[in-house]
Amino acid sequence: MEPVLIIGTYDENGVPNAMNAAWGITTDFKEITISLSDHKTTDNLKVRKAFTVSIATEDQVVPSDYVGIESARKVPDKFEKAGFHATKSEFVDAPLIDELPLALECNVKSYENGILIGEIINVSADESVVTDGVLDIKKLKPISFDPFGNAYYGVGEKIGNAFKDGSALK
Repeated sequence: MEPVLIIGTYDENGVPNAMNAAWGITTDFKEITISLSDHKTTDNLKVRKAFTVSIATEDQVVPSDYVGIESARKVPDKFEKAGFHATKSEFVDAPLIDELPLALECNVKSYENGILIGEIINVSADESVVTDGVLDIKKLKPISFDPFGNAYYGVGEKIGNAFKDGSALK
């Protein structure tokens, strides 16, 4: 299971683009690494040197899947066709996707051999997915990609406490 990441970029003319990528992970507190083959998104990364990574949500499964199965090289207005609306990030030269409430705003550190490494400049979260100043995963309703069954799944119930439950074995 992998998180469904929606990468937002602007092209050379300022037109927003989005693509679905499931092969990514934060690799440090201020770094994300994503495996990307050649796409319109990678063209945009070379020009703008910035991108956003939004987390796909249960209520946005259809447009999130669409931006992964359609190419912006063939359909230049796929962002609009997905029903997405862009707000320019205040921190990087890339679009935030209004319909997706959580995003990492990143500058390109490197893109070599199909591996994109981004420096996370800011994390933005809509108040609708925050409880007591902390991201609330139940409100966010992120989806995961099952590469074995080619399916999307929501997140289940909390089953433990990270950095705490294992203490019982000390």
